[in-house]
Amino acid sequence: MVIKSKVQNTKHKNYKGRFAPSPTGPVHFGTLIAAVGSYLQAKKNKGEWLIRIEDVDTTRKVAGADKDILNTLEAFGFQWQGKILYQSKQTGHYQQALLQLIEQSSVFPCLCTRKQLAKTDQSIYPGTCRERRLPESEEHALRLLSKDIVISFNDVVMGAQSQNIQTQCGDFIIKRRDGLFAYQLAVVVDDALQGITEVVRGSDLLDSTPRQIYLQKLLGYTTPDYCHLPLAVDRAGNKISKSEAATKINLNNKEILLSRVLSFLGQAPLSDLSDSSIDDIWKWAIHNWDISRVPTDNRNAII
Repeated sequence: MVIKSKVQNTKHKNYKGRFAPSPTGPVHFGTLIAAVGSYLQAKKNKGEWLIRIEDVDTTRKVAGADKDILNTLEAFGFQWQGKILYQSKQTGHYQQALLQLIEQSSVFPCLCTRKQLAKTDQSIYPGTCRERRLPESEEHALRLLSKDIVISFNDVVMGAQSQNIQTQCGDFIIKRRDGLFAYQLAVVVDDALQGITEVVRGSDLLDSTPRQIYLQKLLGYTTPDYCHLPLAVDRAGNKISKSEAATKINLNNKEILLSRVLSFLGQAPLSDLSDSSIDDIWKWAIHNWDISRVPTDNRNAII
């Protein structure tokens, strides 16, 4: 069975985009790319740009990181609409979605530990606990039962994408052994609740999109458009956030950094644009933003 995601044609609707950083550290160049790309898409489509703090994994939170991120965005002149949503305060909504999936018999308890799964030497979950049923008295995670369904969608930047949920993804976790809800479920619920019409984010999450669309179908949610941006990598090819280059951006170089992000995203800013004020750089960027010029390959960025 093949499920194709329909394009919403957001240019003719009430566009809602979002920037959803995790409060695990300060804003670095890679973070700024996602923020700028999502912001310009919202502005170009005359829509709203929302902010969500993705702190569903409370074990990875860094104290004060959310405030530091918001202060940095303000310093760069970003303007957002509405109240900032914190995932850590959304657990009631996630639980409601989980119960809906349980009622559909789409969820099973999994007693497998990471150590046990590592010994299987398989890239996806081998289905060890598939026959188990709720309720389960032993400590367990909850996995979504995958089906032999191909999810296809057309990414705005990366083009046609396709993934078989059962053979390429497998039964994935939607609630962890420690009781925390998994990112895959949380982000789907949040995008639906906030009415997001287009998700603009880094291409490291491109592979997660089919399973999120799969969840949307099961929960009866509307599927937004997807737009995945290239990643900034260091000279060794590592994602900036996981390398030594993931240093906090220098707010004294805001104009230069913003111009470099525009260049990274293929917008060919004027050579002297960085000599302008932040407001003037934004005016130029919004007027000239062309999503079709964004490159599809991850690239080294001189920062």
